[in-house]
Amino acid sequence: MELKLYNSLTRQKEVFTPQDPKRVTMYNCGPTVYSYAHIGNARAAVVADVLFRVLRYIYGEENVVYARNITDIDDKIIAGAKEHGVEISDITEKYAKIYNDDLAALNCLMPTVQPKATDNIGGMIEIISKLIEDNYAYESDGHVFFDVSKYDDYGKLSGNTLDALKKGDRVGEGEVARKKNSADFVLWKPELDGVGWDAPFGRGRPGWHIECSAMAKETLGETIDIHCGGVDLKFPHHENEIAQSECAHGKTMAKYWVHNEFLNMGSEKMSKSLGNVKLIHDLTKDWEGEVIRLALLKAHYRSELIWTEDLLRESKAQLDGLYRDKAAGTRSEKLDFSFMLDDMNTAESLAHLTIELGEVLGLLQKDPEDWFKGDTSADEEAEIDALVSERDAEKNKAIAAKKSGDKAAMGAHFKRSDEIRDQLKDMGIVLEDGADGTTWRRA
Repeated sequence: MELKLYNSLTRQKEVFTPQDPKRVTMYNCGPTVYSYAHIGNARAAVVADVLFRVLRYIYGEENVVYARNITDIDDKIIAGAKEHGVEISDITEKYAKIYNDDLAALNCLMPTVQPKATDNIGGMIEIISKLIEDNYAYESDGHVFFDVSKYDDYGKLSGNTLDALKKGDRVGEGEVARKKNSADFVLWKPELDGVGWDAPFGRGRPGWHIECSAMAKETLGETIDIHCGGVDLKFPHHENEIAQSECAHGKTMAKYWVHNEFLNMGSEKMSKSLGNVKLIHDLTKDWEGEVIRLALLKAHYRSELIWTEDLLRESKAQLDGLYRDKAAGTRSEKLDFSFMLDDMNTAESLAHLTIELGEVLGLLQKDPEDWFKGDTSADEEAEIDALVSERDAEKNKAIAAKKSGDKAAMGAHFKRSDEIRDQLKDMGIVLEDGADGTTWRRA
């Protein structure tokens, strides 16, 4: 099967050809674990998960290695630990678990490997030392900066060339006074509040960009097949990853770059200042994970996705229909993979969804009966089943009374049957009468 992907680096669709079909490598920038992840983060994760599933389908599960990192050292994490008087690991382990649990609720597979930044400090120091040695980086007042003027291809991913940056007078990390060029970016910073590691260039902590370069090299190699992430990371994060990795290793960092577009809230961007940030953790309390996942896949990954309650309701209704088809066996089991091979066109694939394709997309993972019963506890299910049985019994008694001509008894039994239906409706339960008896589902 020939998979085509839009490569952000070349700005065109290309046939994906891995370096080694027996070891297809893929890296995705994971979370900085100091707080809850939002639905925009979820879109990037779900897009990467679909790509991971597609690659596994084509090349075999055992032949795809997917790394998604955990950034567990960051100024916000250090500040948060100090403010609350706790260890850094107390914060990072808590939110890393929440992140993984939230994505599991959306049917995202765990990556093959999940490296942590703090486990790869040695690799970061090694890369930085090589960059200093080869004159791509320089020390300044306890910091180490990458000198973008020494890398001729800087800007090849994003189009933000050095000349363009100079005209815009972009201010990077750290004080401009410490830099040779305003666009130079920090590789190493002095320790903060006692948090740091010993290095040849001074005790300190890593800059953000160097972390992913080190973790990608350690888990996947110096050149990887696919690097993916949100379009917001294209510059400066991914641009800087390319610069430092390729200068340190003398090799292409990634053959294919896959970026998903933004998720916006109606006509507005999602932002804390607007108060419209939707957390995965909160959404999964009100909606099934598959509903959220389907909503995230409604638009092509390279198109803007407008997030609304209507989108969620539409996705719930569509899944209800698909699960009815699954239960009845009326939807084709045959896999039509053509749209997914064309740059992961989920929008078209969903319009031609088969059961097997649903599996590849991470949808229709439940038994239909479990789907319609929703998140119901054993005690609740027993109560509902008892009420449904009582209603069926009352209906049967009403029918028997009608046959015997006992209108009073018939009316009383039908009345009780209707009362039970209304009681269940108030509980959010919909009854469906069929030839084989009555079934129920969550509204």
